[in-house]
Amino acid sequence: MSLKEGKSKKIDGRLFAQEYLEKVLIPRCKIFKEVYKKLPKLSTILVGENPASESYLKLKGKFFTKLCVKSEVFRLPKETTEEELLEFINKQNNNDQIDGILVQVPLPSHINEDTIAESIAPSKDVEGLSPGNVHSWAKSLPNLVPATALGVLALLKYYKITIEGKHVVVVGRSMIVGKPVAHLLLKENATVTMCHSKSKPLEEYTRQADILIAAVGRPHLIKKGMIKDGAIVVDVGINFEDGKMMGDVDYDDLLETASYITPVPGGSGPATVCMLVSNLLLAFELNQAKRNEERLDCLRDYYGNYDTIGESGFCIG
Repeated sequence: MSLKEGKSKKIDGRLFAQEYLEKVLIPRCKIFKEVYKKLPKLSTILVGENPASESYLKLKGKFFTKLCVKSEVFRLPKETTEEELLEFINKQNNNDQIDGILVQVPLPSHINEDTIAESIAPSKDVEGLSPGNVHSWAKSLPNLVPATALGVLALLKYYKITIEGKHVVVVGRSMIVGKPVAHLLLKENATVTMCHSKSKPLEEYTRQADILIAAVGRPHLIKKGMIKDGAIVVDVGINFEDGKMMGDVDYDDLLETASYITPVPGGSGPATVCMLVSNLLLAFELNQAKRNEERLDCLRDYYGNYDTIGESGFCIG
């Protein structure tokens, strides 16, 4: 892909979010009260304080005001024990008024994140991290997939960036981004290389990427000279230094080299929130559809289409 006037093209997550909101989410919301007689509700659990989590909650809160979503945030002290958190989640699992549960990570060091993810009911697991949902996305089956990974795919599709046959390098192997995004892009017929802290020298791998996805949580790790000309760069990192938010990529450093690149903020973040809402609406509608297999398949296909199709009446009736 050639560069235009020596500058990269910004992958604008806010632009995508506005169009996805108007063409998919809002039209879908308009039928909820009429058809289901209720609105989906998300429960977000935050243990302790974390700047990245607070930024995400603020972004999510603004977005939810435009939608048919009820949201409640539960703030627990950082001293909360793992047993206390598990008991709290269990109550949420058994609360019929709650359709989606999201536990913000990172959690305090004394709490095992895998144990917490596994405790969330699969039908309410809007982050797609429970064993049943991991099994589904690892086998490329449509269901609830981590929202950040879905946001990466949605942005690439929105900008009509060819994925099939491309070499994608993912820096970071977390269950929230790295691993699920690798599976999503493998499904799109990309060749995927995963890197991590032991992949040295890192630039040997990143310079091979047609599409580079940075999701490791280290500020400005990817710098000039670490990508090839014309590479597409998606920065999923959220880091704070002196109160300033920045990504894993040195955005200014790569402007002359990348063909497309996401800024931080304003890149993957808005797309992630869109996909979180999409997951919540999907979880809600799957529950309403019960055992109607034809409708269940229709709903999964509908929410799995990231080309802003906007057909509000799909899969109803």
